[in-house]
Amino acid sequence: MHPRVFTLAAALVLDSAGRALLVRKRGTDAFMQPGGKIEPGESALQCIVRELAEELTLTLDPADFGYLGRFEAPAANEPGWSVDCEVFTLVTDASVTVAAEIAEARWFDPAAQSFDVPIAPLTSEHVFPLHLAAR
Repeated sequence: MHPRVFTLAAALVLDSAGRALLVRKRGTDAFMQPGGKIEPGESALQCIVRELAEELTLTLDPADFGYLGRFEAPAANEPGWSVDCEVFTLVTDASVTVAAEIAEARWFDPAAQSFDVPIAPLTSEHVFPLHLAAR
């Protein structure tokens, strides 16, 4: 049996106050980094530029991004699946508009000890801790 893995690109989107933007897809409960599946022939960086345009109506240049790392974690909304995700960083105060499959976007304090909503394992186990350790 082959492992069930989604190959993704995602972004740790921060505003100038240090808050992180997380999104929730329609029909799900967990909040996660914006991003999505890498298409054939597409780099992870090309994917995240495309996904942020599709999901949040942000027009960005690849040069706007930093690189946080590549991580594996259980998928938040698909039991039995995991994610293999390249995570980029972006600081912006641009306004976002939810689009595509996104139901909600909210700003979170990455340093909070707990959250009032479920947070995806990739975010809670890898992205937020690494971001906080680097500050």
